[in-house]
Amino acid sequence: MAAAVLKDKVPPHNAEAEQAVLGALLLDWDAVTDIVTILRADRFYSLQNRIIYEAMIALAQQNITGDTLTVINQLTKDGSLEKAGGAAYIADLTGKVPTSANIKYYADIVIDCAYRRDLIKIASEMHASSFDETHESVELIEDAEQKIFALSQRNEATEIHKINDVLAETIELINKRYQSRNQFTGVPSGFSKLDTMTSGFQNSEFIVIGARPSIGKTALALSMMEYISVDKRIPCGFFSLEMSYELIGQRLFSQVSRVPGNKLRSGFLQIQEFQRLQDAAGRCYDAPLFIIDTPNMKLLDIRAMARRLVANHGVKIIFIDYIGLIVTEDRSAPVFEQVAEISKSLKALARELKIPIVALSQVSRDAEGNEPTLAQIRGSGAVEQDADVVIFIHRDRKRDDPYEPQDAKLIVAKQRNGATGTVEMTFIPPCAKFENKADH
Repeated sequence: MAAAVLKDKVPPHNAEAEQAVLGALLLDWDAVTDIVTILRADRFYSLQNRIIYEAMIALAQQNITGDTLTVINQLTKDGSLEKAGGAAYIADLTGKVPTSANIKYYADIVIDCAYRRDLIKIASEMHASSFDETHESVELIEDAEQKIFALSQRNEATEIHKINDVLAETIELINKRYQSRNQFTGVPSGFSKLDTMTSGFQNSEFIVIGARPSIGKTALALSMMEYISVDKRIPCGFFSLEMSYELIGQRLFSQVSRVPGNKLRSGFLQIQEFQRLQDAAGRCYDAPLFIIDTPNMKLLDIRAMARRLVANHGVKIIFIDYIGLIVTEDRSAPVFEQVAEISKSLKALARELKIPIVALSQVSRDAEGNEPTLAQIRGSGAVEQDADVVIFIHRDRKRDDPYEPQDAKLIVAKQRNGATGTVEMTFIPPCAKFENKADH
């Protein structure tokens, strides 16, 4: 039914606007340098108008001034004059517009109609593919979301930035930062020395946090999310592929209240601990933290859900726990190929959504007892290449008293746009919480 309705309708277009663009260019050829950067030939609905515009682009590339005669000559050379409507049609174009002053407005109309045709095409493809039982429904939804999101993010213009403009904007940005005295340009982690080193997690960055098993990857992520979402009320998404949302809630509650996790599990609580839990509940209430705890989550599901988190909840940063549990489409592929696909996809997703994505990763047990290195990340080649920032957690698991605070390190082993180094931290085992060393 839907396909029949679409078939009967003429796709959105504005013939007058298309002719006005072409006529305005014939009147004022100097405008061609601006128009070709925002209007592609395939945005024209009329084949005649598209062919004429392509001829104009060809003239511009040859540094030939376009007018009625040169355009007709170019079309004749290409053997496409008749397809373009003939010489009479082209000569008539200058009479379709009184002035070239509104050419940008005419071009915007052409582009808007083209976007509407793009949407119709996507809808038609969705309609057809929905009847194809060889595709899973979740795959179809992911494909549709990706196409629509890409359409919404598309920038028709290919901008050229003159160095004077770049310098002016850069100086203005630096001045704003100077006036605000805010050293963090990204999402702060809550760990002062780390944030000083990174200026916060930056938009479009892919950040990897690595550690050996049971060293505290999830604990560090939750400590960061407590600061980001609970304290600063910055919307945050958390994909927990290893633990259920109930366990994540308990661990976060333990961190915020500082009530030991084993007491929350056993229920043996003292009166003052109940009070701390009530206070923690008040702090956490309405915090913009969104938890997805689906196990064996596919890469395409993560991408689709991440887009929804950003679009529907304004999420500014996403954590994923952890890379090794993400399911790729080809599970028979070698592990390093699967990790490479995941790493590349998460980096692309961070750029697409323009937010930082923080992914946790296992470090090889070869690093046992020693500070981990980039070579010890599982599937290290791809992750090391794709990640903008790599942070390792290092602490000694052999301790005399498991309830006493322990020294820990965050090792910034890679930072594409900044310095590397080590940040001294404190780990609180009873509530699995990392803190600034100076705060303890």
